[in-house]
Amino acid sequence: MTDTAEDLSHAHETQGAADNPVIQAVEEKSTESAIAFAGHPLHAMAVHFPIALVVCTFGIDLIYWFTGDAFWHRVGVWSSGGAFLAGVGAGLIGTVELLAVPGIRARAASWAHAIAAMVLLAIIGTNWGGRLTERMDVLPHGMILSLLGCVMAGLAGWHGGKLIFDHGIGLMVSPKD
Repeated sequence: MTDTAEDLSHAHETQGAADNPVIQAVEEKSTESAIAFAGHPLHAMAVHFPIALVVCTFGIDLIYWFTGDAFWHRVGVWSSGGAFLAGVGAGLIGTVELLAVPGIRARAASWAHAIAAMVLLAIIGTNWGGRLTERMDVLPHGMILSLLGCVMAGLAGWHGGKLIFDHGIGLMVSPKD
C-alpha cells in the first residue's frame, strides 16, 4: 500500500503539531463563532455581498468606459456605496469575532485576513467617496480603484477561505458529526 503525497503531507503537519507546544496550545483554543444565527456564523454570510458588489463595480466601470452613458456612472456610485456599507457591516462582525474568540485571535492567518479586509475597505471607501463627491473621475481613477478592490477582495477572500477550510474557524460541528 502506497501513501499519496497528500497523506504524507497531512501526516507531516500532524506530527509537527504534536511536537510543537505552541501549535498545540493554539489548536486547543475554541474557534466557534461568537456571532451566529441558528448555528451559522454571520461573518461568513455577510462577506458575500461586499465581494459581489466590488466585482460588479468593476464590471459597471467597464460598461461605462465602453458606452460613456451617464446612467452607468450613477450605477457605479450606488454599487461602490453598497460595497462599502456592506463591507463595513461584515468588517464589524469580523472584528468582533477576531477579538472575542481566542482560537481566532491566536492565529496569524486571522490577522492577515483582517489586514487585507481593512485595506479592501479603505480602497472601496475611497472609490465610493470619490464618486459620491465627484472629486474623482471614473476613468481612469475609479476604474483603477475598482480593479484594485477586486484584487484585494480576492486576497482577503483567499485568506478567509484558508481560515475556514484549513483551520476550521467558525465551524460549529455537532458531536454527532
